Amino acid sequence: MLKILSDKKDILKIIISAIFLVTAGIKKNEIISLVIYIIGYVIVGAEVVIEAIENIVKGEVFDENFLMTVATIGAFFIGEYPEAVMVMLLFAIGELFEEYAEEKSRKSISELMDIRADYANIKRKEKIEKVSPEEVKIGDIIIIRPGEKVPLDGIVKSGSSNLDTKALTGETIPKEVKEKDEILSGCINLTGMITVEVTKEFGESTVSKILDLVENASSKKANTENFITKFSKIYTPAVVIIALAIAILPGIITGDFGTWIYRALTFLVVSCPCALVISVPLSFFGGIGGASKIGVLVKGSNYLEVISKVDNVVFDKTGTLTKGVFSVQKINTKSDITKEELLEKAAYVENYSSHPIAISIKNAYGKDIDTKRISNVEEISGKRNIKCY
Repeated sequence: MLKILSDKKDILKIIISAIFLVTAGIKKNEIISLVIYIIGYVIVGAEVVIEAIENIVKGEVFDENFLMTVATIGAFFIGEYPEAVMVMLLFAIGELFEEYAEEKSRKSISELMDIRADYANIKRKEKIEKVSPEEVKIGDIIIIRPGEKVPLDGIVKSGSSNLDTKALTGETIPKEVKEKDEILSGCINLTGMITVEVTKEFGESTVSKILDLVENASSKKANTENFITKFSKIYTPAVVIIALAIAILPGIITGDFGTWIYRALTFLVVSCPCALVISVPLSFFGGIGGASKIGVLVKGSNYLEVISKVDNVVFDKTGTLTKGVFSVQKINTKSDITKEELLEKAAYVENYSSHPIAISIKNAYGKDIDTKRISNVEEISGKRNIKCY
C-alpha cells in the first residue's frame, strides 16, 4: 500500500513540475518565470539535492546525485533555467521507470516463493493451538492436516500422507510419507493428517533458507556488475575533473567563461554514469524476476551470467518438461477376461489410492464405483495389497 502511494506521489510531482516548466516558458516576466522555474525544480529535484548533500557528509561525493545537482544548479547560475528543470525532470522519470521495473521483478519473485506457512498447529497438553511458525521449538509436536503447508522440517511420528513437493523439487508426482520419514517445510500435505516432531527451528528450516537465497539474490553479483561498480569509482571523479578543465582552461584562453561553463555543465549531464551504473544491475534483476515469473528460481546474478556460457542442459523430465499427468493409452489382456472387465477391476482396486497412475485408471473407467464391493483396503509403498469382492 505504501509503495503504491509512493509511486502516485512521484508521478504527481513529475506532472506538477512539468506544468510549472511549461508555464514558466509562457510567462514574459523574467522574475516571475524564474520563481516558477525554481518551484518546478524544487518539486522534482529537492530529494536528489538532499541525497547528494547527505552522501557528501558520509564521504560518498561522486555519484549521480552529486553530478545532477552540480549540473542543474550551475545551469541556474548561467541563466539556463529550462535546461535545469528539464534535466532533473528527465532524471526523475528515469528513476520512476527503474523503480517500476524493480517492483515488477520483486512481485514475480515473491509470487514464486509463496511457500511459507502462515501458521503451525502445535500440540500442547492434548490441545492443538494455532501459532506462528517462529514460535515453535525443536522437539515440539505439530499437526499437519490435508491441504495445509508444512511449516517446519521434522520427522513423522504418526500417520501417513502424500506431499506436494513441487515448490522444492519441481517433481509433480506426490511423495508418500509415513512414520519415521523426514519431511521438509514448504511442501503441501495432500491426503492424510500427520503428526510431526520438529527437528529445526523456523530460521534454520528449508523454507527459510530458500527465502533467504531469494531475498539476497542481488548480493551475489556477476563479474559484469563488480566491474561496473569499480569502474564508476574511477569514472565519476574523472568526469568532474574534465568538466572543471573544460570550464576553466578555454575560458582563460578565450575570456568567454559563460560559454565554457555551460559546455562543462552539459558535459557533466551527458557523462553522468547513472544510466551505466543502473542499467547493468537492473538488467540482471529484471532477468531474475522474469525467470521467476515462469517458475524458474535464479539464486543470484552470478548464476544468470554463467547460464550465458552453457552449451548443454540436462532436465529432470517430470515437472520440468512434462506435467506428470498419466492417461491409459492401451489395455492388453492375456486371458478370457475382456478389456472392459479388466479396466473395471483395476479401477476398483485403485479406488482409494491417490497415486497419479491410479487416478488415470479411474478416469479411464469413467463410471461410478460401488464402494460396498471393496473391503480390507491396504496400500503399501511399492506394491498393492487390496482385496476386492
